[in-house]
Amino acid sequence: MSNLSSNSGRSPEARRSFLSRTLFEVLLSHPGGLPAAEALSRLASEVELTPREASDYPNRPGTRRFEKEIRFSTIPFVKAGWLRKDKGRWTVTPEGERAYREFTNASVFRAEAKKLYKAWQTAQPAEEEAEDEEREQAVATLDEAKEQASAAIRKYLQSMNAYQFQDLIAALLAALGYYIIWVAPPGPDHGVDILATTDPLGVHQPRLKVQVKRHAEPQPVATVRAFQAVLGDHDVGMFVNVGGFTSGAETEARGHVQRPVTLLDADDVVRLWLQHQENLTHEQRALLPLTAVHYLDLPT
Repeated sequence: MSNLSSNSGRSPEARRSFLSRTLFEVLLSHPGGLPAAEALSRLASEVELTPREASDYPNRPGTRRFEKEIRFSTIPFVKAGWLRKDKGRWTVTPEGERAYREFTNASVFRAEAKKLYKAWQTAQPAEEEAEDEEREQAVATLDEAKEQASAAIRKYLQSMNAYQFQDLIAALLAALGYYIIWVAPPGPDHGVDILATTDPLGVHQPRLKVQVKRHAEPQPVATVRAFQAVLGDHDVGMFVNVGGFTSGAETEARGHVQRPVTLLDADDVVRLWLQHQENLTHEQRALLPLTAVHYLDLPT
């Protein structure tokens, strides 16, 4: 990959261009994308940081400039449609990969993204409350806050024991209107952790069979296929894993009409938990205690 030795003495904009293109190199070597923190860490390992980038903000000890400035500099690429930030994961889009191949000069690459960003800004309603830089800094701060919150929730869910997490998912399903027929006791579960139905007697079809895992790594297609094997002709499946699923596993789950499987990751669980929390008891809410924190979300 890139090396900084020929780049360190250039202008700030040239430096941003170089780092932006190197970030795309890092992400393109991982087609499924990377968590933001990992992408930033890998980028930092690929280049030699300048003394300024390696320093902390004076009023925020422990907060290195490098990561903040990279987040800030990615905004044009996001608005250009070349970089996707979703659930704390950064992924190069097909448009971004085409642009990377077409604009091989780092400065031109960044300039083209900024053109598209400016075009996007022009199409938005006029905003007078803040200057462009202030808005962009607010967006970068908000993105980082979302990533940190998502990571903290995932860590919390992974720290639960298997039966606590099982109870949490069962509570969520009850809040969604399902009737919980059975929750697996300690011991072998034979591939099913929760059994639920849409009626209190359990006589109506289909039945919902649920498997839950707290793994940090995405579950592969083989694991999804193994779960599909325990579904009957009149069953539907739900597979919950904190770390989500590989793209192959997602394709496999979508490809079955007779025995469909819905896949949920930690962010899906949180979204549904918040949407249906009025149906949860006080004790159930304590299984995943969430507090809203409001940030200024200015349009960029």
